[in-house]
Amino acid sequence: MPGSSRASSTAGAAGNLVNLVKGPALAAGPFASIPPTTSLPRLAISENQSHYAKKPLATSHAGMENVRQPHLSSPLDNESTPASRTANRVIALLALAALINYIDRGNLSIASSLLKDELNLSASQLGILLSSFFWTYSLFLPVSGWLADRFDAKWVMALGFSLWSGATAMTGSLHAFAALLAARLILGMGESVAYPCYARTLVRHVPEVGRGFANALIAAGVGCGPALGTFFGGTLMARYGWRPFFIVLGLASMAWLIPWFAWMPGGKATTVSPVTERGAGFLQLLKQRSMWGTCGGLFGANYVLYFEITWLPYYLERERHFPVATMVKIVGVGYLCYSAGATIFGWVSDRWIAAGGTPTLVRKTIAGVGAGSAGLLLLGCALAGPATAVILLLLAFLTGGMCGSNIWAITQTIAGPRMAGRWTGFQNFLGNLAGIIAPTITGFVVDFTGRFFMAFVIMAIIAMLAALSYFFVIGPVKEIAWDG
Repeated sequence: MPGSSRASSTAGAAGNLVNLVKGPALAAGPFASIPPTTSLPRLAISENQSHYAKKPLATSHAGMENVRQPHLSSPLDNESTPASRTANRVIALLALAALINYIDRGNLSIASSLLKDELNLSASQLGILLSSFFWTYSLFLPVSGWLADRFDAKWVMALGFSLWSGATAMTGSLHAFAALLAARLILGMGESVAYPCYARTLVRHVPEVGRGFANALIAAGVGCGPALGTFFGGTLMARYGWRPFFIVLGLASMAWLIPWFAWMPGGKATTVSPVTERGAGFLQLLKQRSMWGTCGGLFGANYVLYFEITWLPYYLERERHFPVATMVKIVGVGYLCYSAGATIFGWVSDRWIAAGGTPTLVRKTIAGVGAGSAGLLLLGCALAGPATAVILLLLAFLTGGMCGSNIWAITQTIAGPRMAGRWTGFQNFLGNLAGIIAPTITGFVVDFTGRFFMAFVIMAIIAMLAALSYFFVIGPVKEIAWDG
């Protein structure tokens, strides 16, 4: 992706001017394509805001950084207009869908001991069931991205949601390994539509200045899902059994479709970033340097997250010797910290942009600092004493959420409405390979060394590479002028 030759930048929300020396190192770095301070729009409060109530919230122009104009506000700021109320409802529904998504994908691990004993499964069979979700989830992401771009995301999301909720409910009635495996594969297929549809929906209905917080709410759902599954799922399964939990969860989740059909605008509705042309070809997508940068950044962030989801309870219990009850509390609070970090820094990123920061500076800085900090804090956790380790662990969750709040906002802006679904699908495909690689590498390292330390070192290195990817591989955070 071509970099910019401009060399001045804002260093914070107050708009302090920092003079930078021109050079090739800045072309794809965190300060690439940042306009001079004098050209940055400032947040202004109009005495006659009703004059702008009927104007679009933002305008997306290919090849330009889409920063809010002085009179424009995000949907969350301007709840008085029908369009803003609709956008806020849709954002809330997407966040709720993400929460349900992560409860459904993680509930089998919560029920694993009960399921293993009831069905007399071997450890290898249980391992296959736990990993099978990622087989179809990863493989179908590029297809789901194409579907989200090609067809109305409202219907693509509804179909996928129905599929994965039905698979969850069906799991509770199955008694054979092969049938359970099929249900998990279907679950992965259904959930593969989620992020491409999130991206397609947000890039069309939410302006740049509101995407940080909108994506942060979705990331908060990602954190709250495992937290609720850990706190309440285990309790309910212990009291009522795992089968009723799966059946009720899957069927009750279907109620989400009612407000989705009621509130989600149709494909021909007025949008802040309308699609006027068909998307570019897939080969053109692969030629974009920023695409590979976003894939590398997501892989590193996911490597940390999937380590926490798969191995952290075992580490805390076996190597740190925390009682099970204490371990559950630490992990549950950790996921809540992830959600809090996502929400806080998503809001901060939007306020920073509203105050004059460019998406390039704001999004890349928060994502890069969050990714690198999460890996280093976890490495510190492995070296520290018990009390300090818990504090560092919770801070690692917090900074992981910091990164998660802006990962997809970067992609949505660069890809634009024409390619958001396909870009998101392919990025998520490569990024979710971490869900297969991270648990596997960690297991081999622990078997070989007898400890987790080297696994933490590997994770910290990958997290730092993700940070460098955000800073120096991803180019300016502005929509690409696609050919074709």
